[in-house]
Amino acid sequence: MRKNFVEELKWRGMLAQIMPGTEELLQKEMVTAYLGTDPTADSLHIGHLCGIMMLRHLQRCGHKPIILVGGATGMIGDPSGKSQERNLLNDETLRHNQECIKQQVAKFLDFESTEPNAAEMVNNYDWMKNFTFLDFAREVGKHITVNYMMAKESVQQRLNGTARDGLSFTEFTYQLLQGYDFLYLYQHKGCKLQLGGNDQWGNMTTGTELIRRTLGNEVETFALTCPLITKSDGKKFGKTESGNIWLDAKRTSPYKFYQFWLNVSDEDAERYIKIFTSLEKEVIDALVKEHSEDPGRRVLQKRLAEEVTVMVHSQAALDMAIEASNILFGKSTKDSLLKLDEQTLLDIFEGVPQYEVALSQLNRPAVDLLTQDAPVFASKGEMRKLVQGGGVSVNKEKLTAFDREITADDLIDGKYLLVQRGKKNYYLIIVKA
Repeated sequence: MRKNFVEELKWRGMLAQIMPGTEELLQKEMVTAYLGTDPTADSLHIGHLCGIMMLRHLQRCGHKPIILVGGATGMIGDPSGKSQERNLLNDETLRHNQECIKQQVAKFLDFESTEPNAAEMVNNYDWMKNFTFLDFAREVGKHITVNYMMAKESVQQRLNGTARDGLSFTEFTYQLLQGYDFLYLYQHKGCKLQLGGNDQWGNMTTGTELIRRTLGNEVETFALTCPLITKSDGKKFGKTESGNIWLDAKRTSPYKFYQFWLNVSDEDAERYIKIFTSLEKEVIDALVKEHSEDPGRRVLQKRLAEEVTVMVHSQAALDMAIEASNILFGKSTKDSLLKLDEQTLLDIFEGVPQYEVALSQLNRPAVDLLTQDAPVFASKGEMRKLVQGGGVSVNKEKLTAFDREITADDLIDGKYLLVQRGKKNYYLIIVKA
């Protein structure tokens, strides 16, 4: 007996809408299902993760996941949940983005399996690029009425002035293009189910309707959506002051990625650990109970951050992120600092006061450098007193003599000096050549 995919989504809080008959189909046979994603960047961000996790659970329940990269539709733009049209991409950029996305998704889905439910990635540009406008009008356009399309909520929102720019014809036809993807995948891959975010429901049901009208009433296809994930305060999930949290380590360092999950609220941690990890219900229930007994230990946040960081990056990246966190909040040594890459170092000390000094200002006593060129201390007397009390560190090593010379040999990565005053006050000195 295969695991019940719908039940799995329900207890995880990952089910929003479902067409009648979907659950019965999933229990009866191995179902091929697809989820679309836009290749508008060469990395996914955590806003995409709920959909990717749906595909992961689908495969683990014995069904076959297809991830569709919208190369053709990405050239157009989808009105659902958007207030503006998006930029159109060229073929070379789309292919590059697709390859990068596949590498990321391969950490969640098994593309290499020899089982019949091995994951697949497809690009709708491959079947749309030679599809002429006349083909489209004849094979797709005649089956769906304008009245049907106009009734969709995403179209209504754009027409009724919630967006400044109205709705272009290109975007209006988007639901037909997405519907045609479903028809094509049904005909060529036996795909009977489309998954997506709840803002896609209108486009998804257009797809099932197009298949029914094209192939006949006896052909049944289905749609299932996950809720749009928000934070407990109602704000959009996955956005921070500095923008998206990306899955690509070059865009969001593993340290910053780990910190994002570590800092979610208790309420959000309890929801997110069900949605963004593959932990079983018993494990999560036990973690929730343990957390409720002593919220201060942040058991849920720590386990959530660990699970997601390992899944998206690696165990080594998690270890580095934890070590980096200890530099700021715990006991650590100069060796820990030296292990960090430059981006992680800058991420850790993003909020601390920073001073820039020229390389020529080195080879001087610390007391001159740190009161004049980088005024960490208000006066030489104040610094002397703190050094004598053991309250000053340079690069995590106690400064034992206030007049010790600071040289280029002290620099981390050839350009950084980390000064600590007391336990919690950090200053980053950036040395420019």
